[in-house]
Amino acid sequence: MNVYDGQRIAAMLTARGMKQTDNISDADIIILNTCAVRAKATDKVFSALGRIRNAKKPDALFGIVGCVARESGADAFRRIPELNFVLGPQSYHKLPEILENPDIKLLNIDLGGLEKFDELPQMEKSPAVAYIPIQEGCNHCCTYCIVPYTRGRELSRPFNDVIKDTVHVANTGAIEICFLGQNVNGYKYTDSDGKTYKLSDLIREAAKLEAIKRIRFTSSYPTEMTDDLIEMFKTEPKLLPFLNLPIQSGSQNVLTRMNRPYSLNLYIDIVDKLKSARSDIQISSDFIVGFPGETDEDFEQTMNIAKRVKYINSYSFKYSPRPHTAAALMPNQIPEKVKAERLAKLDSYLNDLQREFNTSCVGKTLTCLYEGSDKTGKHLVYRTPYMQQCITDACDGIAPMLAQIEITDANKASLRGKIIK
Repeated sequence: MNVYDGQRIAAMLTARGMKQTDNISDADIIILNTCAVRAKATDKVFSALGRIRNAKKPDALFGIVGCVARESGADAFRRIPELNFVLGPQSYHKLPEILENPDIKLLNIDLGGLEKFDELPQMEKSPAVAYIPIQEGCNHCCTYCIVPYTRGRELSRPFNDVIKDTVHVANTGAIEICFLGQNVNGYKYTDSDGKTYKLSDLIREAAKLEAIKRIRFTSSYPTEMTDDLIEMFKTEPKLLPFLNLPIQSGSQNVLTRMNRPYSLNLYIDIVDKLKSARSDIQISSDFIVGFPGETDEDFEQTMNIAKRVKYINSYSFKYSPRPHTAAALMPNQIPEKVKAERLAKLDSYLNDLQREFNTSCVGKTLTCLYEGSDKTGKHLVYRTPYMQQCITDACDGIAPMLAQIEITDANKASLRGKIIK
């Protein structure tokens, strides 16, 4: 989501005659696009703001947009008095007001609707992978999650607006699209005629576009993985055989305290249905260790679910108390030392699973999407259907955007291969 927001902010400022620079000391406006999902991310934001303050030109405008802006509000101006603007994730289309009135301090962290999608200009050229937000916010209110506070309640964009954006990126260079949402598979929009559209309808319509060769979506919620969506993995070959399906914990007791109202049996049933629909599908997940009250037995149940599903790639974190969340006030907060030990154990096993899957790809030929060359210029970087990085030797002429690559070697982090065609 932040990649998309950054691209649209850049397009908006470029349309006003500005150009991007990588040198802070040359910039006339500096925008830090932020995420507040973990405390460490917020801490990094204010450290970065301090460095920017010292490196920027005296008259350069700078500020923050996104979830940390919403979380911190006016307190951001107290911590960094030199800030010119603090704009929440649904307010960054207000940036032109700063350019027109550079002497004002602009604070706008209100939770709006979907106005920013109407006001932002389209990019003239789309990247090969185009991100298409289809909804904002989340209604699930997990007790550890700050998203309902920073992004608000769940709102789905009109079906025709999403398709219009999809057609535009297809016509301007995109090969792969990724539908985005905090609860992306909960997308539901009812038009004026009473017809209701779901994520499966968006996938079906997007797949009709000849330029689009790959489709995926993130981030999913288990109870929203409905049969019509599972069926798409069986019937639509453009939908990649890869899904991030966060479980967070393998303990039913912990899931209940997290306010994630699904059973482990339901989760496993969904995974089984997905694998039945498409035999080559692979699953990744998200984990939180050290949630308040998590016992050693709870943690072992998390290890057990990882062993049962055999995730090919996962994101795992120590529980981080966030403001405006119920879990931050819960008793039995877990000591940092215990959280670190549990995370190290889980990470070690998840890394083994990732290495095992990568090794199993050796000898296979996969259709991969070109991302660019490495820093040396001697190698090309591709992305497999399972989101693995695949490195090949540079070829003569223009690198194919979609290539058949025979996988020749693998480690935990990436694959190596040679282009067949």
